[in-house]
Amino acid sequence: MKRIVIICCCALLLSSAPSGFTQTRTPAPLPLNHGGKIESKYDGFARETVVALRKMKVTCGAGKGFEGTFKETCVSLAASLHCPGKQLDYVRHARLRLVFEAKDWDARHPLGARELVAVADGETLKLGTMRLVNQKVDSDTFDETMNEVLEVSVPHRTFDKIAKATFVEFSLGNSSFALRDKNVAALRDLNNRVRLSNK
Repeated sequence: MKRIVIICCCALLLSSAPSGFTQTRTPAPLPLNHGGKIESKYDGFARETVVALRKMKVTCGAGKGFEGTFKETCVSLAASLHCPGKQLDYVRHARLRLVFEAKDWDARHPLGARELVAVADGETLKLGTMRLVNQKVDSDTFDETMNEVLEVSVPHRTFDKIAKATFVEFSLGNSSFALRDKNVAALRDLNNRVRLSNK
């Protein structure tokens, strides 16, 4: 008798389930393994916690504007979030750094060609004039490479828009290039390392 009651209860439960009901679950998509290195450290001199994405390659002459002397130019990206004190709840500002490596000194960006603009999912963001950090020639016995490092500080709200976008393209002077999926995923990962209440 007990067995009949249990079978009837199971049949009743199955018949009351909505049609097309299945108990299989689709697994959540795994995050993209972007390969970037993110580190966090406290700077006692500046009295801030810096969460930084180390330099990662974006493109080697594959972007628009890299014709002629720019065709052998490699671009890398680095970024950092600057939080005052020993906390990760408030970001004072974000910093973007672009590194250009080229065979030709003509690939440099003079002062009048350092306005950085980003297009994040169709929204144009004027990021300001990039500051020259370093410019030098690396030479070995066979080759010489010009290295130019430029950076700009932006409000975290602007960086947040870039990090949350699906497609990001940068324009600097006469050259423009799109970030790879891995670059965008690394920026998003960096942004997720801070705990902001307004995110």
